[in-house]
Amino acid sequence: MFLLAITCAYVSKTLSGSYMNSMLTQIERQFNIPTSLVGFINGSFEIGNLLLIIFVSYFGTKLHRPIMIGVGCVVMGLGCFLQSLPHFLMDRYEYESTVSVSGNLSSNSFLCMENRTQSFKPTEDPSECVKEVKSLMWVYVLVGNIIRGIGETPIMPLGISYIEDFAKSENSPLYIGFIETGAIIGPLIGLSLASFCANVYVDTGSVNTDDLTITPTDTRWVGAWWFGFLVCAGVNVLTAIPFFVLPKTLPKEGLEDIAEAVKNDKEEKQSEVRKKSVGITKDFLPFMKSLLCNPVYMLFILISVLQFNAFVNMISFMPKYLEQHYGKSASDAIFLIGIYNLPPICIGYIVGGLIMKKFKITVIQAAHIGCWLSLIEYLLYFLCFLMICDNSSVAGITTSYERVPQDLHVENVILADCNMDCNCPAKIWDPVCGNDGLSYMSACLAGCETSSGTGINMVFQNCSCIQTPGNSSAVLGLCDKGQDCSMMLQYFLILSVVSSFIYSLSAIPGYMVLLRYIYLGLPAALRGSSYIPAFLILIILRKHRLPEENASSETMLEAKFTGKENEGKETDQNSKVLNDDELKTKL
Repeated sequence: MFLLAITCAYVSKTLSGSYMNSMLTQIERQFNIPTSLVGFINGSFEIGNLLLIIFVSYFGTKLHRPIMIGVGCVVMGLGCFLQSLPHFLMDRYEYESTVSVSGNLSSNSFLCMENRTQSFKPTEDPSECVKEVKSLMWVYVLVGNIIRGIGETPIMPLGISYIEDFAKSENSPLYIGFIETGAIIGPLIGLSLASFCANVYVDTGSVNTDDLTITPTDTRWVGAWWFGFLVCAGVNVLTAIPFFVLPKTLPKEGLEDIAEAVKNDKEEKQSEVRKKSVGITKDFLPFMKSLLCNPVYMLFILISVLQFNAFVNMISFMPKYLEQHYGKSASDAIFLIGIYNLPPICIGYIVGGLIMKKFKITVIQAAHIGCWLSLIEYLLYFLCFLMICDNSSVAGITTSYERVPQDLHVENVILADCNMDCNCPAKIWDPVCGNDGLSYMSACLAGCETSSGTGINMVFQNCSCIQTPGNSSAVLGLCDKGQDCSMMLQYFLILSVVSSFIYSLSAIPGYMVLLRYIYLGLPAALRGSSYIPAFLILIILRKHRLPEENASSETMLEAKFTGKENEGKETDQNSKVLNDDELKTKL
C-alpha cells in the first residue's frame, strides 16, 4: 500500500513539475518577461527544496514519515493553486498586432496606404527592444513555485528511506524502479495536459476566439496555462489522503515469523526512545561532517549537479527550441516530447531495476554500468548539432526582398522600393506568408492593399512586394519551413528516443550507488557509519598485533597446538577469507 501511495505521489509531483516546465514559454508571453527571469522562476522550485531538504531528510524519521509526505503533497497543491491565481487577478491578455482584433476592418489601417500621415521608422537603438514588464503578477508564480518545492521536500528522501528500511535489499532496486516509473508516468500526463492547455487560448470563455488573428504556431500565442495548475493542485491534494492512514513503521519484508516481527518492532521503538533521550540535534553536525568527508558521496553529488544542470536546462527549454527552430506550435512541441522521450525512459527504468535484481549487481558494478552508459549517451548527444534547420525566410530580416540571404545584423533593410511609400509600422511583428513562399513582417510591409475575411481566415491581396505571376496574396502567419526541416525534426526525435533509453538504464544503478553507502540523510547513518571505523580497527588489529598479544599467543600455540600448526594456519586463512567476504557484504 505504501509503494502504491508513494508511486502516486511521484506521479503527482512530476505531473506538476513537467507541466510547469512546459508552460514556461506561455508564462513568458503572458507577463511579457525576459527569458532570464523565466529561468529564475523555474529555478525557484529548487530554492524552496533546498531550504528544507537537509533538515527534513535528517529529522524526518523522528516523526511520522507517511504523514510528513502527506503534508508535503498538500503544500504542493497549495503552491500549484497560487501559481494559477494571477489569471483571475489580471486583465485580459493583449498581443501586439497591426490587424484589428475586434474585427472592425473598415479603416484598413494595417494595409499599405500612401496618404498615411504618421510614419514609423525602424528601431535603431537596441535598448528599445528590451521587454518592458507590464505586471508584477508573475511574483505569484514565483512564490507558488517556491512553496511547491518546499512541499516536495519530504517525498523523495522519506519515501525511499521507508522502502529501504522495510524492504529486502534485493527487492529495493525493483521497488525504486516502479517508483521511478511513476516519475515518468507523471510527466507523460503532465505533458499531455500541457499540450491540451497550450492549444486553448488563455482567455477562452471571456473573448470571442473567432476574432483572433493568431494561431497556436504564432510566437504571440498564449495558451490556457492557468487551467493545468488548478488540475495539478487537485491531484496533489487527493494524493495526500492515503498517507494519513499508513503506519509509522512496518515489519521488515521477509520476516514471516510474527513473533520475530513484533520483537523487531519493539526493539526499534526502544531504540527510538534512546535516540530521543540523547537529543535530536546533538548528532546532526557529526553526521553532516561524515557526509562531507565521504569521497564517494561528494563526488556523486558533484556528478549529479553537473548532469542535472545540463538535463534541466535542456528539458526546460526544449518546447521553446522545437517551436522556434522547427516551426512547431507549443502544443505540438509538448506532445512530441511526451511521445518520443517518456516511454523509452519508463522502459529503461524498469529494465534497469530488473537487471539489478536479476544479476544482483554490486555497488562497484553499478558504478561502472552507470558511468559507461552515461558516456555513450553523452557521445550520441553531439549528433544533435547535425540536425538543424535553416532560419525562416523573412523578407527584410533573414532574406532580402529579392530572395538573397543576408545576415541578421544587417541594418536598414526592412524597407524596400515596393513598400517605401506605404508608411508601415516597422516595430510590430505581425507576420504573413506570401504565395511566393516568402514570409513578411506584416501585411503592410508586404505591400498588400486590400483584404477579405476576418480573424485568422483573413487573406490579403494586391501585395506589391510579392513577386508572383498573376494575383499576389498573403495569409496570416509564417510560412512552413519545408520538408527538409520536417525530416531533421524526425531524426532529432529518433535520436532523443535512443538517448533517453540509454540515460534511463544508467539511472537505477547510479541511484543504488548513492543509497548503498549513503542513506540520504537518515539518522540510521549515524549508527551505521560508526561500524565503518570499527571494522577498520578489526582489520588493522588483525594485521598489526600488539607485542603483548603476540607473546601470549605464541606461548599458547607452542604449548597446545604444536602438532597441528599447519592445519591451524589453513583454517585461519580460510576463516579470514570468509570473514572478509562477510564484512564486504555487510559494508
